[in-house]
Amino acid sequence: MLPIFYSFRRCPYAMRARLAIASSGIRVELREILLRDKPQAFLDTSPSGTVPCLSVQPVSVQPGLVTDARVIDESLDIMLWALNHADPQGWLNMPPDGHALIARVDGEFKTALDRIKYATRYPDEDPQEHRAIAAGFLGELDQQIDGYIYGKPTLADFATLPFIRQFAFIDKPWFDAQPWPKLQAWLTAFLDSAAFAQIMSKYPPWQSGDAPLYFPE
Repeated sequence: MLPIFYSFRRCPYAMRARLAIASSGIRVELREILLRDKPQAFLDTSPSGTVPCLSVQPVSVQPGLVTDARVIDESLDIMLWALNHADPQGWLNMPPDGHALIARVDGEFKTALDRIKYATRYPDEDPQEHRAIAAGFLGELDQQIDGYIYGKPTLADFATLPFIRQFAFIDKPWFDAQPWPKLQAWLTAFLDSAAFAQIMSKYPPWQSGDAPLYFPE
């Protein structure tokens, strides 16, 4: 039985999970969720009620030995699960500080991004201060990128790019006017890539009883 993957097309966390699943070549049953109308089966599966969520079913790996069922409810953990099963593009072959960089994206950068994009949710926060924090991080990243963050495609790139995309489209003219040529070229190459097109296919919202949809197709 295939793993069941609950996703939401525009969520950057779900995007990066889909990128790793597609790169690994592991097939999952995809269930697209509407966040404003979450199916009960999804809520019964996901401890946090958030996407992405991967339900790994018991699998017989050899006679008498069955792997445990489990739910993976964090996007980075889903990426690592997929790539530890199969990593044909070598995304896990990155310097150790790649994990620290991803932690900064998930921490300080995402905190700043939310307080810019969703400023009305944080009335006591100054979005311009958070834009300055995000810009400082992106300026550092621009200096590091040589085609990719570590000169070749790695987990760090694809765990980070969906959030850079989200930030860029808050105010695309402002983003394009910044002195970040390598960062901007890196993002443009990603948006023009077959990998991005593959993960952004549209699917109807899943309902109980629907015929299964598979990803990658």
